[in-house]
Amino acid sequence: MPWLKVLHIATLLCWCASLLYLPAMLMASARARTGSSFEVSAPALLRFVFTHIATPFALVAIMSGTLLFVVAQLVGGWLVLKLAAVSGMVLCHVLCGALIVRLERDRRRFLMPASALVAAIAATLMLAVLVLVLSKPFD
Repeated sequence: MPWLKVLHIATLLCWCASLLYLPAMLMASARARTGSSFEVSAPALLRFVFTHIATPFALVAIMSGTLLFVVAQLVGGWLVLKLAAVSGMVLCHVLCGALIVRLERDRRRFLMPASALVAAIAATLMLAVLVLVLSKPFD
């Protein structure tokens, strides 16, 4: 079981990092730029990070967390709140994907404030998960 906790924590850290990185990269890409020296466009790089890095880490974090919940037979009011916060993080993940599609279609209107809002909500939910897991209120 310790290896399962390590897997869950490691993949959760990588997923959370990508949830903060993607909106920051979206905000940087939303600015109109002329003539970039990079060969790979920002939307292509964003899509790569989203599909090949963030999403696999999210899936492994959720699967290992579910397995940990089943194996350890965790029960408590804090767990319901934690799962609600994780569901919010999944929604932020999906919104990042939608914002990447908007950027690819060159619909930059409201892209910066939406990205900032997604980052703020994701960070708040991450903090909520951390507090709930460490303090385990309602137990």
